[in-house]
Amino acid sequence: MSTPAPATSSAVPGTAPAPGTAAPSTPADGSPVPVLHSATHRRPPMSEAGLLDYLVRDDSLVWARRGDGIVGFGEVARFTARGAERFDGARRWWDAIGRAAVVRNPLGWPGTGPAAFATIAFDATSTWPSTLVVPRLIVGRRGDESWLTVISDDPDADLSVESAEAELALLLEEGSLEHELGSGGTLQPGRISDEEHVAAVAAGVEAIRAGDLTKLVLARDAVAELDEPVAVAQVLRELALRYSDCWTYSVRGLVGATPEMLVRVTGTTAQARVLAGTLDRATAPAGDAGYADRVLAGDEKQRHEHQLAIDSLTRQLGPLVDTMTAPAEPFVLQLPNVWHLASDVEAQLTLHDDGRTPSALDLAEVLHPTAAVCGTPTEEAAALIRRLEGMDRGPYAGPVGWVDAAGNGEFGIALRGGVVEDPRHVRLYAGGGIVSASEPEAELAETWAKMRPMREALGI
Repeated sequence: MSTPAPATSSAVPGTAPAPGTAAPSTPADGSPVPVLHSATHRRPPMSEAGLLDYLVRDDSLVWARRGDGIVGFGEVARFTARGAERFDGARRWWDAIGRAAVVRNPLGWPGTGPAAFATIAFDATSTWPSTLVVPRLIVGRRGDESWLTVISDDPDADLSVESAEAELALLLEEGSLEHELGSGGTLQPGRISDEEHVAAVAAGVEAIRAGDLTKLVLARDAVAELDEPVAVAQVLRELALRYSDCWTYSVRGLVGATPEMLVRVTGTTAQARVLAGTLDRATAPAGDAGYADRVLAGDEKQRHEHQLAIDSLTRQLGPLVDTMTAPAEPFVLQLPNVWHLASDVEAQLTLHDDGRTPSALDLAEVLHPTAAVCGTPTEEAAALIRRLEGMDRGPYAGPVGWVDAAGNGEFGIALRGGVVEDPRHVRLYAGGGIVSASEPEAELAETWAKMRPMREALGI
């Protein structure tokens, strides 16, 4: 096993600040950061489609649900890191960016002002580069509220609303909606075959029954070989329309629509949506309205798996909050491909001595990996995953989302997605929670059900 590379910054070099602007700042490792200048402008309410109208470029940065969220265009700064210090390096870099930035933001809403899109590798041993990207333009929407933020590392840049709107209009005009959804392709075995996954699940069940751990989450991959180059913007639109209860995301090659919110921070409030327990809708008898409640919510194995995930979240979050509300009973989340047992947790964050509360990036580090994507106990499960899975998860099941300069943000768990490896190849990932009652063949079938959103969006 190779040694993880140290955290590095690949931010665009900053321009020396003009008189009266903020002084340059550096994170703890001494690497320079650019002095960013930003201006946020209120916009008229969007159409009913919301941000769907802005998913037209394959290179966009996206976090959207039901037409709300933010979409980024271009890039003015980037941080990348690998290894165990990837979270810490990203946080220090983003804090330094925030301290140095010169910001005009009369709105003050979450997601306004400078913001970074992020994807963090699942494991410290991964070769995938954990990345924070600060876009040139950010379009945001929350209900009837809409805004446009323009960001530059040039202190003399034109940040006016007229200039920003003109730049945005040109980017949208150059968009990729002329591309049709792919005409088809095939799904090929990835690094892990069906037989290898079944064997890994059987070994995991044996370890659980031996008392080595309580729960384990094992994943596999598959490669979509496309007949035509992938039209990422169209894939994102398909996901957003079909899976409106999920958070559609795209960050530098990682695309998908996750049903699971790792953490959302709005001011002093933190929220999470925990999923554990899955039932494939394709197995449901027609016309049986109570099937999911009876078979999923009434299944002891599924409820046990879900409770382990809830306990993991509340245990990790507990020391950082004053109050927390977790439901006594989960609800059944209905998605087009599967049903999940789901619980929404809300907490009020504890103030630090300096009057600040933990940021979304802080909490993402604290909560990752959850029992829902790793297992219980965490360290034992993570070690067994490395031994049994036989692949590098990369960004799969890691945090993906955004954080703004005030610490607000949303991080989902990178599920129901894939990595665009080249224009005709997309690597898909899916996994399932293993407990002592798990059946390997059923767990394999669950991974196919969880790959269905991306397969459909890719036209396979």
